[in-house]
This record gives sequence, C-alpha cells and structure tokens, in this order.
Amino acid sequence: MKFSVHPLFVAAGVLSALFGGLPVFVIYTLTALLHECGHVFCAAGMGFYCSKVTLMPYGAAAVCDMDGISVRDEFRLALAGPAVNAALCVALAGLWWFFPAAYAWTDVLMQANLVMLAINVLPAYPLDGGRAARCVMCKIMPERAADVVLRVLTVIFAVTLAVLSLKYGAGLNGVAFCTLLLCAAFTRPVPACRINFASREKLGRGLEVRYVLADDGLTYRRALKFLSDKHYVVFRSPSGEEVTQDELYRGFCSRSLYDGVFGGEQKKTAPGSEGGRDALTEQK
Repeated sequence: MKFSVHPLFVAAGVLSALFGGLPVFVIYTLTALLHECGHVFCAAGMGFYCSKVTLMPYGAAAVCDMDGISVRDEFRLALAGPAVNAALCVALAGLWWFFPAAYAWTDVLMQANLVMLAINVLPAYPLDGGRAARCVMCKIMPERAADVVLRVLTVIFAVTLAVLSLKYGAGLNGVAFCTLLLCAAFTRPVPACRINFASREKLGRGLEVRYVLADDGLTYRRALKFLSDKHYVVFRSPSGEEVTQDELYRGFCSRSLYDGVFGGEQKKTAPGSEGGRDALTEQK
C-alpha cells in the first residue's frame, strides 16, 4: 500500500510549525491515520486491497472503495474508522479514571479523537456517516436514487455549515472544510483491487501446506480468513473435493465474495447476507 501527501497538507504543516501548533498538528495527523487503519484492516478482512492512503489537510483518505460488496458489509466498513476513534476515547476515559494525572498529556489526543468521530458520523458524502446513510437508503430505494439524494443532502449540509461558520466566527477553516466536502461529493470513486493472495514470491523459501476442512456452504468471504503469507492453503469438503489456493484466487477474481467455493456451479447469496452457516475446522 502506498502513502501520499496532498500539497495542502504540507502547507498546513508548515503554517502549524510557524505558529507553534506543530505538536497538535502531529497528534491530529496520527489520529486520522489510526482512523483510516480501521477501514484498511476491515477491507482486508473482506478480501480487498486498499491501494493508497493520502494525507489531506483535514484528515486522511484511503482508496479502497469496493465493487460488489453487500450493503451490510459496506455499512460495517463505513463504521470501522469511527469505531477506532470511539474505542480510543473510551480507552482514554478509562485511563483518566485510574490515572487522573494522565489527563495533562492526553487531553489533546482525546480532543482529536472526539473531533474525528463527530465529523465522520455526519450524514454527508463521502464521510463515513454519509456512506452508512447510503447503505440505509439503499434498503428502501434504488442505489442510483440513494446516490442522488445523498449528494443533494451533502450540498445542503455543506452550504449550511459554511454559512454558520462565517456567522459564528469559525472562520476560513469551516469554509475550507465545506469546500473540500463539496468537491469530494462529486468525485468519482476509484475502483477497488482484489488482494492477490496467489502470489508466488514466497515459494522460493518453501511454504507449509495447510488443509482446511469446510462444509459445502463455504463462501469466498469466509475462506479469506484462513489465508496467510506463511502457509499454502488447500480447502477440502466432507465429500473429498479440494480447492487449492490458486484455484480459490481464480474464482475470487471472477465471482462475488458471497459465492460458494465448492462445486462447479457456485451458489449465489442475496445481497446483504453471507449465505448459509459455515462450520469450519482447520487441520494442519
């Protein structure tokens, strides 16, 4: 995964250093990266590779939009980042409860996580709250209609927030954030890339073969949880059918995450579900 830095992020860092705010700037940057790590690791658990994380003047952005993901999994992915910030807030509150003296050097960290959490739960695209709201709307209307409604709401929200920022003295920071929000709302998302877990790079030193016994309802999404870079995995059904890691990858590239692994004809599941229950037993 690549990391990139937006030019405005560099400018914001320089200005922070000139006006004595560099420590706070660094804390907010690390908080944004931890937030994006929540999305990246959640996406990886679903079998998708986030190609890039970009540091922006008002946070960070991970490029890992996923085509074909179910509404339920997309909802979970959208909330993965805010969940990290919420967990850090709870952890800091617990730290202050047992060690009150820690407040003096962790108060800015708490503030950064609260701000990150509050901003990202707003129902505006492409913020996490907007993505989660889209998932909810897709349950009651077509996806195209949900996209249009969400983008219109984003425009209304951004304009309203900009007016309030100017009226109540939030200054240019609020207006600049609203401008970036409007631009991002009409930017086409970058297509996702599937993880290449069939890479042959590590075969030179040898890999242990690991067998996984699974029932016939095993889906690609569930199978991904058994893959690692230290073993070559072979899946075996109770009837004796075997699917190697390379065969799994070929099917993974052409089918849905929710299709079945075993059988010549893959079993489809309804969007938002994971198929039948998978009883999995791992063997070495």
